[in-house]
Amino acid sequence: MKTAGKLAAGWLLTLGVMLMTLSISAEVDKHKMLKPLPPGIDGDYQEFLNTEALYLLDITAKQGLIFGFPTLAIGGWLALGLYRQGKQEKQASEEQASKNLQSIFYRMVQENEGRISLLGFAMQSQLPPTTAKEYLDIKAQELNANFKVSEEGSVLYHFDA
Repeated sequence: MKTAGKLAAGWLLTLGVMLMTLSISAEVDKHKMLKPLPPGIDGDYQEFLNTEALYLLDITAKQGLIFGFPTLAIGGWLALGLYRQGKQEKQASEEQASKNLQSIFYRMVQENEGRISLLGFAMQSQLPPTTAKEYLDIKAQELNANFKVSEEGSVLYHFDA
């Protein structure tokens, strides 16, 4: 459904822009036709006004506006709705991921009596080690955790449970 909405919004926006461009082009051509001609060499010329062409340009301009503006507005409204929906879905997904990460963190604190290694947390949460370290550092600051560095160089976080 999302793909169909994107296609519909894209087509409506494209069609609306084309119709509005056609309307503007017809108005410009109509204005050029009504502009007075400069006098010729001998200063004598006869003004000729093509009323049929003016009528067609006038109708084209009006129809372009009548059909172009609503098409453009509906396409824009659809695109804006899809943008907002995507933003909401992304936010909901991030919130769910944050809840899952917090759940894993608290479960590990409880199971390991407050001690969490960076590698263990990264494996359980399936996060890259740098992201896992950032998360654990933030939690360590929030909960006043102690750090212990083993002889191998791995960091062990100790949270008071």
